[in-house]
Amino acid sequence: MPTYDYVCDVCGNEYEKFQSMSSAVDTECPECGGKVRRLIGSGAGIIFKGSGFYQTDYKKAAPATECPACSTTCPTCPASKD
Repeated sequence: MPTYDYVCDVCGNEYEKFQSMSSAVDTECPECGGKVRRLIGSGAGIIFKGSGFYQTDYKKAAPATECPACSTTCPTCPASKD
């Protein structure tokens, strides 16, 4: 359910209301009883919460090759690149 922003034309009170899209639009200010307008907003962007949203999280590791120069596993060795 979206959150809508309203502003009162009489007292200038601004407030947000969490309501379904099929709910009736507010017409009366909760502070003074004046007429309110629903503001047009840009909406909320996508929010990623938690871990696991990095580019490298799902990449497979490059297979480690044995370094001919040092006889150990060395994935960054320039000698093991073709």
